Amino acid sequence: MNFRRVADVAGLTAAAAITRFLFRSHYLYDIDSVNFALALKRFDPTVHQPHPPGYFLYICLGRLANLIFHDANTAFVAISIAFSCGAVAMVYVLAHNWFGRKAALFAGLIFLFSPLVWFHGTVALTYIVETFFSALSGYLCWRIYCGAVRLILPAAVVLGVAAGFRPSSLLLLGPLFLFSLSSTTRKQAAAGMGALVLALLAWFVPMIRISGGMAYISSLTSLWLVVPSSSTVFNSSPLNSFARAWFIVGIYLLCFGCAAILPIFGLFTSFPDGGRRATFTRYWIVPGLLFFTFIYLRFVNSGYLLGLSPPVCAWMGLWASNWYANLRLSRALKIVVIGGCAAINTAIFLWAPVYCSYREVRRFETQLKGIIAVLPQIASPEETMIVGFDSHFLGYRHAGYYLPGYLTVQFPAVRLASGMRVFAMQDRNTRLETGLSASPLHNFIIFPLPLDGAEYIDYLSMVRKRFPPADLRTIVRDGHEFITGPAADLRFLFP
Repeated sequence: MNFRRVADVAGLTAAAAITRFLFRSHYLYDIDSVNFALALKRFDPTVHQPHPPGYFLYICLGRLANLIFHDANTAFVAISIAFSCGAVAMVYVLAHNWFGRKAALFAGLIFLFSPLVWFHGTVALTYIVETFFSALSGYLCWRIYCGAVRLILPAAVVLGVAAGFRPSSLLLLGPLFLFSLSSTTRKQAAAGMGALVLALLAWFVPMIRISGGMAYISSLTSLWLVVPSSSTVFNSSPLNSFARAWFIVGIYLLCFGCAAILPIFGLFTSFPDGGRRATFTRYWIVPGLLFFTFIYLRFVNSGYLLGLSPPVCAWMGLWASNWYANLRLSRALKIVVIGGCAAINTAIFLWAPVYCSYREVRRFETQLKGIIAVLPQIASPEETMIVGFDSHFLGYRHAGYYLPGYLTVQFPAVRLASGMRVFAMQDRNTRLETGLSASPLHNFIIFPLPLDGAEYIDYLSMVRKRFPPADLRTIVRDGHEFITGPAADLRFLFP
């Protein structure tokens, strides 16, 4: 790389590091974040420490980071910031290779100011890590496709390592890797596949040994049956797939903000290199789009789509650079327009009424901080059990992690291959119970759900109807409702 390209990458990565650090989260943001944090102490996917499929290399890296920071959230957020820097650098490198420096600068800025990308660089989740590996793997696969066969083994190892951080990477990027091998000899392709298998086994075998072998497979199967498999195109209404397609459109708008209109300019742009880049891009993003449309996607898991964003940013960089070159305005006015678009995307990240905005992160953290400060004033861990819900935000995982002295259980019970089980936590350790014994505890208290949202209100109302009204008592502190009752009434939640 020449000096100008080094300066470009240095500027983009520095901007990513600063903006992510300034707006970093200070508490584990959702249920998955807590699962990752619990795994730092004990890795056991059978009790969702973390949840299957395990994210083995992510947890290993988290343990190394935790040796420095001595706080689970800080350790994982530091990882997110580091991989944000790597991802923006790789987006620049990819776009520069495809379309030149101007397009690469625009691609890097589009990625940098993406509200969704920005959010995932500030929380303890794995999606920005997958985005980095997507950009790196895609770049290496492109070079292989163009004849650089010496990169087959590095590309295979990178894909295998990526799957160790997020196993879904193998699903999203596997077709692209195979497509890149189509331009090589059979011997070279076989060597690449062999290297991929060895890279996968290097982390999979240790993970299986630690996780108990068949117990890991059973827990993974149970999670699949409970969550994703229940609403695929094969066993649910086609309307579910239609709704997921609209979710993808919404996530696209949320991800790119003002830049979302750039494909309009692409309609008037011819494909460079006879369309080879366009063909390569289709193999990069179409398998993922098909999976998320017809198999599984929830809006609260919109980070899944980030793994498809690097090639999209590269193309947007091309269209933005063409727009910039053809726009009949002075250079100063063009810069004002670009600055205005960046400001709008920043405002979306800061204040949009969606779960992934800075405002919502701070609101969640304020609520969580208030609850964990007040609850011990109402009920002692020696006499009271906490009942939490299977919620992404303020669920039983947050209760059990931030109030470790209490016995915390999840409602509802879950159906596993071994039968009905209850997740129970104490001292930041999880176990699966076949039944509940409240003794010597005398009471239970329900961990409050978020203050806003009709779905939370309706769900809590449904839970209350299970109990005799006279048995429950409601205590209001700092705007939160704490519902308590006698431990004997837990039979109405866990028959």
